[in-house]
Amino acid sequence: MREVVDDFAGHLAGVRNRSAHTVRAYVGDVVSLLEHARRMGCAELPELDLAVLRSWLAKQRTTGAARTTLARRAASARTFSAWAHRCGLLPADVAGTLSSPRAHRDLPTVLRADQAAALVEAPGRFAPFTPRVPPSPPIGSDSRAAPPGEHGSRPTAPIGNDSRATPPGSSGFPGAADGVAEAVPLRDRALLELLYGTGVRISEACGLDVADVDHGRRVVRVFGKGGRERAVPYGVPAQRALDEWLRHGRPALAAPHSRDALLLGARGGRLNPTTARRIVSGYAEAAGLPPVSPHGLRHSAATHLLEGGADLRAVQELLGHSSLASTQIYTHVSVERLRAAYRQAHPRA
Repeated sequence: MREVVDDFAGHLAGVRNRSAHTVRAYVGDVVSLLEHARRMGCAELPELDLAVLRSWLAKQRTTGAARTTLARRAASARTFSAWAHRCGLLPADVAGTLSSPRAHRDLPTVLRADQAAALVEAPGRFAPFTPRVPPSPPIGSDSRAAPPGEHGSRPTAPIGNDSRATPPGSSGFPGAADGVAEAVPLRDRALLELLYGTGVRISEACGLDVADVDHGRRVVRVFGKGGRERAVPYGVPAQRALDEWLRHGRPALAAPHSRDALLLGARGGRLNPTTARRIVSGYAEAAGLPPVSPHGLRHSAATHLLEGGADLRAVQELLGHSSLASTQIYTHVSVERLRAAYRQAHPRA
């Protein structure tokens, strides 16, 4: 069974071009399914049938798995079954008719336009947020390498805070202390402007290279889920922030191993998405705003676009959604805010 799982993982990564995160999730689901099938008496893969699949999902539900988790695991089973049937490992696509619970989708929390503006302007008003740098790994190890496909199909420079030893007396950043003190707020402002100005995912923002920014057309080239490429425009405030960062900030943090990464972390390597999340939440807290994540800024950007009259299809393209249903949730957010305003302001509400 191990070889089957390994071949399925290779199919997901090499043929379906799924991200490393998706591959890990699907493989984990399949391993769980096969272990359940073995306990149900299926000694060989061809003995797998729909009843076993349903009992597997039922057991997951009794253990408290959320509907979104059950929906993903059902999708994993369907993908595995279809692949195994095509490869001749299963006599039929046993999961082809497997249904899954409809995932409950909560309305995303979004910032008001004035709150979003306060957040992106926070690096100029508050002390730079500098997450704790993890200790250096043993000599000879390389903790900077990112899993293949994590940020799309294009090979990228290593992602994360470079974990090389910091010289005594330094602040944890390459370059002079004065230059670093000026560079960090510029980087943070560029990060926040990009996230809100384009609505890109945090992994997409951290995966950007310098060459992905078209300054003349004010467009960034983004590699999204499944390696899908799209062009996303950005506005004048983001252009100013990027110009300042590239001219005065990035050179102070850059190191030989920075390669072409647009946003740099504490050691000069590509900015880690986890660090970027902490930067966003840190500035939100400093500015006295509601708790917000990079995905919250993405929600806010989409909602504000629709409230400003943007076409739903255009927002779908900007966000990189493969299905319009994923984008339609933002129309519900706008309606709910409209209802709240109506209840508050109308005398006969």
